[in-house]
Amino acid sequence: MSSKSSILKSVALAATLCLGTAAIAQETPMQRVERTKVLRVGVISGATPYFHKDLVSQKWEGFGPDFAVSLAKKLGTKIELVETTWGNSVMDLQANKIDVMFGMGPTPARREMVDFSEMLFNNTLTAVCKKGFGPVKSWEQLNDPKVKIVVDVGSNQDQYATKMLPKASISRLDSSGAASMAVQTGRADCQILMVLLAQPLLAKRPDVGTMYVPEPVTTSPTHIGLQKSSNKDFENVVNDWLKEARGKGEVQSVIVKNMEKLAGVKPESFPKQVKF
Repeated sequence: MSSKSSILKSVALAATLCLGTAAIAQETPMQRVERTKVLRVGVISGATPYFHKDLVSQKWEGFGPDFAVSLAKKLGTKIELVETTWGNSVMDLQANKIDVMFGMGPTPARREMVDFSEMLFNNTLTAVCKKGFGPVKSWEQLNDPKVKIVVDVGSNQDQYATKMLPKASISRLDSSGAASMAVQTGRADCQILMVLLAQPLLAKRPDVGTMYVPEPVTTSPTHIGLQKSSNKDFENVVNDWLKEARGKGEVQSVIVKNMEKLAGVKPESFPKQVKF
C-alpha cells in the first residue's frame, strides 16, 4: 500500500508541476511582469546615447536605461538589463528573453513578429560621408551604383537604406562601429545613420567624416518593441506611461541630457531640420 501511495503522490506531483509549467507558458506579458516583479529590458553595447556601458563601473546609461527606470517605477518592478543587438532584439522579444526594447523602429516586417508602443520620439536620418565626398544635398545623389553605402545589419538604418537607395551599392556590417570604420578608412563612401547616433559619433571622432541631412528630410518614428500578444494589458500600461512621460517633457529631457552627458552634444548643435 505504501508503494502504491508513493506512486500516486509522485503522479500527482508531476501533474501539478506540468500544470504549473503550462500556466506560466500561457501567461500574458502583463501577468509575467506582475508575477516576477521584474522588467527585462534589452540593451546594446556601443549604441551611445541609446545605450552606454561604463567599462569601469559596468553601469548602463543612456535613453534606454533611463526610460526603463521610469517605466519600472510605474509598474512597481525591478529592472533586469539583457544585452542584445539591434539585429537580435526582435528574436529576443519573440523568445521571451526581454519584455521591452527601447528605440526600435516599427517596420512592416517587424510588426508581423512583435508589437509596438505608440511613438517614443522622432529621429532624423543622416548620411555620414568620408572626407572629400559631398556635399550631399539629396538622397538621390546617393542612389547610384557607384556610391558605396554602409549600414549595420538589421537596424533602422538598414531598413531605410534598402528602401530609399535601391540602386546604391549597400554593405551590411555586424555593428554601427564597423560601418563607421569603413567610412573612416575610405572603404565606404557614406554611412546611413540616425542623427542621435551620428552626432555623438562625430563629436567623439570628427575624423570619420561629415554629416549631411539630405532632402527630402526623412524621419523615422522610434517606438518601444514589445512581445507579440493578443492581450493588450501590458501594451496599454506602457502607452499610459509614455503619454505621461511625454506630457511632462520627460522624453525630451532624457534625450537632451544623455546627448550632452554621454556624447558632448549640446542642444543648439542639432541641425535646424531635426525635430524630435
